[in-house]
Amino acid sequence: MLSLAKHVRWLLFVVATLFLTCSAIAQDWVRTGTGLGQVKPRVALADFGPRSDSAKSHSSLFTQVVRDDLQFSGILELASPSFYPPQVPTVPTELKAGAWLDPPTSAFYVGFGNLSESTAEIAIQAWLFDVRNPSSQPVVGKVYRGAPTDLQVRKFAHQFADEIISKLSGGLPSVASTQIAFVSSRTGSKEIWVMDYDGANQHPLTSLRSIAITPRWSPDGSRIAFTCFAPYNGLTSAQICMYSMDTGKLVAFPRFRGTNITPAWSPDGAQLIFSSSMQSNPELYVSDISGGRPKRLTFSNGANMSPAWNPKTGQTIAFVSDRGGTPQLYLMNADGTSTTKLDLPDKGYVIDPAWSPNGQLLAFSWRRPNDNYDLYIMDAASHQLVELTRDQGRNERPSWAPDGRHLVFESTRTGTRQIWTMLADGSQPHQLTTGGHNESPNWSTH
Repeated sequence: MLSLAKHVRWLLFVVATLFLTCSAIAQDWVRTGTGLGQVKPRVALADFGPRSDSAKSHSSLFTQVVRDDLQFSGILELASPSFYPPQVPTVPTELKAGAWLDPPTSAFYVGFGNLSESTAEIAIQAWLFDVRNPSSQPVVGKVYRGAPTDLQVRKFAHQFADEIISKLSGGLPSVASTQIAFVSSRTGSKEIWVMDYDGANQHPLTSLRSIAITPRWSPDGSRIAFTCFAPYNGLTSAQICMYSMDTGKLVAFPRFRGTNITPAWSPDGAQLIFSSSMQSNPELYVSDISGGRPKRLTFSNGANMSPAWNPKTGQTIAFVSDRGGTPQLYLMNADGTSTTKLDLPDKGYVIDPAWSPNGQLLAFSWRRPNDNYDLYIMDAASHQLVELTRDQGRNERPSWAPDGRHLVFESTRTGTRQIWTMLADGSQPHQLTTGGHNESPNWSTH
């Protein structure tokens, strides 16, 4: 017979083993569902060679941005530059394949090139070769020409990284050229801002000098719908606003009675769904993108908000409702029928649903009893769950990258509310903003 103490220790060991096994299984399906579980090819990116002293700064910038993009892609392993051979190629005839294929570099692919610069133009030659087949054609071969500015060099670097990632992933979308919309209060009021996916080039879009929140990109990236505070019949209330990226101005959108918040786009970009109390209770309404013919979809005794349209099927909408007493996640058909509650294995508040691009996974923020808000992913079909953040402040407002391998979110882990990205399995967290308070990120689809 086991003593009581030994019996308890044995039970604790069994429980811990089961927990770790379940966690590993959960991580496996997340990595499979997001494409992060594939075998990763090993890539080296040599320093791009400046053709003149004036090109040195931009050569270094181009090299670093491409390396950062590749490192964060989730689909390859980037060999450390400390392992590279001393002779660095700048044109294909200088490539000695064996030196890069052999240890310690052990790379399958090598990226390299050169950069020329004048006061009027910059020219970048960039290649990626498979060093296992050195006599074959380059996997990628590009020439980029444009203005000799940091902004343009960054853009070309993102484009080259996207080319590499697309080739090595079999044509899957990449994110190096995408943008993130977010809300920042650094100018004194909450305005809509945008930045490159890596946090560079942060700048405001709006200057409403009131409150702007919950930005959402249109599927084609031409507009951002958001919640603003604007007058209606002499009263200032939450309304839906629309910003055109093409014109750089607000687009007219009708004002409705009551509170109108949390807009979201249909996958085809033809409709907008939002929460409105125009008929007293906060319900979900769908309209065309001009705000015409709003149609009520939900009928309940609670508040309904934060809708998210399944981007793959267009047939299902996830949303938040407190009709059961506390905010929880619900699913319904796009016409408002067949509403079902997503049951979770614990109580608490569940908010901020966001569909993955493949329409299979649902990210959300969940505050469990006696805990903080953390990010989770659920498989919509099996309802399997995995926790992505833990004991790192409040983590809310997840938004998927178009590649389905990354998430952007807001977090207070550094003390103030800031924007972070991470791979969709919770690894490689990276802070994008530092100044002021920043929240409500939304990743563009292009």
